Amino acid sequence: MSMHSEILNTLPIERPCDPLSMPALTLAYLGDTIYDLYVRTYLAETQYLKVHALHLEAARRVCAKGQAEAYYRIADLLSEEEQAAFRRGRNAHSGTVPKNADVRDYRVATGLESLFGHLYLKGEDRRIGELMRLILEQFETTGKETDHDVSKE
Repeated sequence: MSMHSEILNTLPIERPCDPLSMPALTLAYLGDTIYDLYVRTYLAETQYLKVHALHLEAARRVCAKGQAEAYYRIADLLSEEEQAAFRRGRNAHSGTVPKNADVRDYRVATGLESLFGHLYLKGEDRRIGELMRLILEQFETTGKETDHDVSKE
């Protein structure tokens, strides 16, 4: 059973939502949590640090720049449907951008979050795991995100 199915079994709702009928920013809202859970779990399992240091490491990876870097790691591996979910999120305008985030990074990060929200609602836990494994391997091999120049995209 997928995590989404397990959560739905505990909620007093009649039927699950179709990710295609849900606003892209709502998908990003869910996807941000999924992404964050994977990163924090990875850090807790692999880094023997105090909680504050774990938080700082997580923040570095879950910020707009870190998520944009993660997207570029997996971009070529996405299906048409996954690319469409990403584009919906990237093209959605929230009206605000954090003051310390580049607008392009922020939009790419929102697209990545939207992709993970879409996959989550579809119950595609295995696919989320495959994509996150590739992203987390990047942390393992480099210890940090790559320096992809988003201005060339």
